[in-house]
Formats: sequence, C-alpha cells, structure tokens
Amino acid sequence: MVKVIDIIRQITQIIMAVREIVRMGHPTLRKVAEPYPIQQIGSDSFLELVEDMRETLHCAGGIGLAAPQIDVPFQIAVVEITDPITRYGEIQTLPFEVYINPTITVENAASAGYWEGCLSVPGMMGFVERPQHIRVDYLDSSAEKKSMQLKGFLATVFQHEFDHLLGKLYVDRISDMSLFSFDLEYQLYHLNSASSQS
Repeated sequence: MVKVIDIIRQITQIIMAVREIVRMGHPTLRKVAEPYPIQQIGSDSFLELVEDMRETLHCAGGIGLAAPQIDVPFQIAVVEITDPITRYGEIQTLPFEVYINPTITVENAASAGYWEGCLSVPGMMGFVERPQHIRVDYLDSSAEKKSMQLKGFLATVFQHEFDHLLGKLYVDRISDMSLFSFDLEYQLYHLNSASSQS
C-alpha cells in the first residue's frame, strides 16, 4: 500500500509541474513582459518556474517556451532541441538552456522564410520571413552574462521565442496570409513546396 501511495505522490508531482499553455487571445500573450529581477535568479521560486517550464515544454513536445505562454509575464524563455528531426525539418540540436532578459541584435539583415508553429497557436502553421544572422545576449540560470551567434533556422527559433517577451506572435509577422494554414492542410498542400520557399 505504501508503494502505491508513493507512486501516486510522484505522479501528482509530475503533473503539477506541467503548466497550462495559454492560447492566442489570452491577454498575457499580448503584453510586453517585465525584466526578471536579477536578485531572484537562483531562488526557490525561480528554480521551480524553470523546472515547470522544462516539464511543460517536454510534455507539449515543443522546442521552445516563453514564460508568458504559461501566464508568467517575465522575460524568461527556454529552448531545447534534443532530436535533429523535427516537424520543421532537420535542425541543429541544442541542450536545455534558460534565457533571461534576452536581447537580439541583427548582425545581417538578409532574411529567409520558414514555416513556423507555436504551442500558443495550436494546430496552425504560418510562413514567416526573419533575419538569418543574429546575436543573442542574455543571462543564464546562474545570472552570468552570455552571448551567442545564431544563423539559419536557429535564428528563426530564437526570434520566435523572444517575440513572446514583446507581446508578439508569429502570426503578426506573416506577410502573405495565404501561407497561414491548419497543420493537416500544411502537410497536404504546402510541405512539399516549403523548401522552395525557404
């Protein structure tokens, strides 16, 4: 009996760590997030938030998640790419990382387009053009300043995630609404031509 209670307790803890992802239309997604207080980095509440974001990301099967997507209006995002084969094609893997109060600098304005999806806009895909060479400056989970250069689709991934911290969604950046589609219709009518649009 004790073992069953322990198992139930463990399952409950896992479920509690997975937060609800708010969807397009929720007001938090349209607000500019507040900078996360540096003195709070490493606190119990911070560590709990990061763990909840990790669990929520894994449960949803995404590659990135911003705090506003779980109704937390702070400038925190997480990215993790463990499998190079994704619904977006083959991309570089990245270990789990926390990006606090990040900024983006465009290093080269040359742009390219990719089909994007979003956990807060479920069941949809849209074609978005973005700069393809950026620098990201941020604080990590130890409050250390970090910087990284990103090119190609990874540059798109980070711009997409950090847009959430500015109250923006990828749908705001679609210039041709004929390239906004339900997932199934994307698979049927757009997937084969996606590489020619990139």
